[in-house]
Amino acid sequence: MDTPSFKEDHISQIPALQLLMKMGYKYLTPDEALAARGGRSSNVLLEGIMKEHLREANKINYKGKEFYFTDTNINTAILALRDLPIQDGYIQANIAFYDLLTLGKSLDQAVLGDKKGFTFQYIDWKHPENNVYHVTEEYSVLRTSRTDTYRPDIVLFINGIPVTIIECKSPTIKEPIHKAIEQHMRNGQEDGIRGLYQYSNLLIALAAEQAKYATTGTPLEFWSVWRESFRSKVQESDFSRELTVLKNKPLPADDRTALFTERFWSVLQYFNQLESRELAVTEQDRLLYSLCRPDRMRDLMLNYIVFDDGEKKIARYQQYAAIKDTLNRIQQTDSTGKRTGGVIWHTQGSGKSLTMVMLAEQISTVVKEPQIVMVTDRIDLDDQISDTFKKCGMRVKQANSGKNLVELLNTEKDIVITTVIHKFESAVNQTDAILTSGDLFILVDEGHRTQYGQFNIK
Repeated sequence: MDTPSFKEDHISQIPALQLLMKMGYKYLTPDEALAARGGRSSNVLLEGIMKEHLREANKINYKGKEFYFTDTNINTAILALRDLPIQDGYIQANIAFYDLLTLGKSLDQAVLGDKKGFTFQYIDWKHPENNVYHVTEEYSVLRTSRTDTYRPDIVLFINGIPVTIIECKSPTIKEPIHKAIEQHMRNGQEDGIRGLYQYSNLLIALAAEQAKYATTGTPLEFWSVWRESFRSKVQESDFSRELTVLKNKPLPADDRTALFTERFWSVLQYFNQLESRELAVTEQDRLLYSLCRPDRMRDLMLNYIVFDDGEKKIARYQQYAAIKDTLNRIQQTDSTGKRTGGVIWHTQGSGKSLTMVMLAEQISTVVKEPQIVMVTDRIDLDDQISDTFKKCGMRVKQANSGKNLVELLNTEKDIVITTVIHKFESAVNQTDAILTSGDLFILVDEGHRTQYGQFNIK
């Protein structure tokens, strides 16, 4: 084979597009993507695809019958997505978008003579087969208050909504990942293309053997690598084999034609020659496969993103793995209905509080009306964690005494209660009753020797 090419699109962008297409994303040429948004670079939603798909995907089930949303309501739903409150700030617009995406929008409609509110969903979280996935490249977007454009390398869409933006760099340049992240940060500036980035949930920087990810507004120092978590060497081997097989799977002829039709013939020749032997898996392949498989990307968007006091945060790989393992454990009970506890080992500054926030949110989705008690060993930590939960929109109450802790446990359901470990001794002295609920979860921050002896009440 000839000398390998280190051009950005040869070594990073085209391989990324090929892998994404093999993962289920339908490729749109830049011209097709522009046509889907009405031929306007100021519009970043693929409204042609949105209208067609969301009409079919959203059905009203009422009194045993099925109805479509009216065209007026579909237009209203798309208008709500188009007109985010950017005037209130970049992150506020992103919060509004995230709420629409995860909660849907209530629309009034008359059905069988009754006018009621029905929820319109932009993404079907429960039935993944009801969503459509697209990928395009060189996505030209008009800059704010300017006449020129910026062009992100790759954009991923769910149901015509741009949710992931990718920048690719050649590894031959100095600090390629740093340069890719800087490009994301430039694009997100006020005079950049915030019209696109206000819809983002996942941002990715690629350079073949280097890859990092973040979410909207993440500072440079908090961009992260991703490492899959495996319970065994067999699992790790299976993952590597699946990815290798997928990467070396030929694209269907129509997809291959679409990808290369607007490129020079020499580019197609180069890739034909490159693919005549088995392709090695790169670091960017691992990250794309780990984060951008449709099922994984939906999971990350729905369950592993939080807004913390004006900052948007996405889980690191170790937080994701810890929460997944914990959720698997709490959904298993013994013959008496009891669950098994466990320990999550963290280092200082690794995001323990956010791990607990994300875990608590997901416990509330798999357990009906749980009681979640967050325990720390210092008052300042208790205040901090309580504030974090409140800022993330969860219903929280601080137990201000052992007696108050007992009262809350006896009267409140579907709530997060924060307290310090020393109030447990007082709580135990306040009651002779044994708490037997199988839906009581106690999460202890910084568990160590103070949680033994008299403080370890079972």
